[in-house]
Amino acid sequence: MIKTQEQIKKIRIAGKILANVASQIKEVIAVGVSLKELDKLTKRLIEKAGAEPTFLGYHPYGAENPFPASICASLNSVVVHGVPTDYRLRSGDILKLDFGVTYQDYIADAAFTVGVGKISEPAQRLMEVTQHALQVGIKECRSGKTLGDIGWAINHYVAKHGFSVVKGLSGHGVGIELHEDPPVFNEGQKNTGLKLKPGMVLALEPMVSAGDPYILQLPDGSYATRDKSLAAHFEHTVLITTKDPEVLTK
Repeated sequence: MIKTQEQIKKIRIAGKILANVASQIKEVIAVGVSLKELDKLTKRLIEKAGAEPTFLGYHPYGAENPFPASICASLNSVVVHGVPTDYRLRSGDILKLDFGVTYQDYIADAAFTVGVGKISEPAQRLMEVTQHALQVGIKECRSGKTLGDIGWAINHYVAKHGFSVVKGLSGHGVGIELHEDPPVFNEGQKNTGLKLKPGMVLALEPMVSAGDPYILQLPDGSYATRDKSLAAHFEHTVLITTKDPEVLTK
């Protein structure tokens, strides 16, 4: 789980490319834009930067088919793993975009949620709480802390604001593979679980429901809230150092 300095250099470059692409994608998300258009643009921008879209063709264990796109595009009650379609964004939609960048075989992963057009006040609040929950989790990413500290901090913050951490989905190690050990859960107990050490690279990703925490899998392989409530998702790739955590996808 400990990456070498040479590996970290390449993951850091992948993270910078991802952050630059994400900022460009956010500028074009608007009413009338299709999810497939966003997917094609993301692929083009990643390749223009000299990297590859990690998700395209990714075949996780247990999945029937490889993932067919460069981004996961998840709308409203869909939490993660939504497959881009010809659907055109409408005012009030909550869009979650999740994608990875591979640079010289090393990987960074991140996600963000955007409101399209005019969204409701509760939807705006859900997004803000989820985004801040990620920052709360990142603050726990220090050498000597534990995975349980991260999970407890995220869940405590989310619950305090009246929302639910989605059950059954988690963050993960990342860098050499897209999904590596350890799993990084969004709930846990303080001072429990794996102790964090310098050189670990973790993808933290709070996934939060406005309703109950339970999910179901849809026919396209995506996961949605069981009660059809809105969901938000933010993710960063984070390096554990001897000092402050370094967010590689910021």
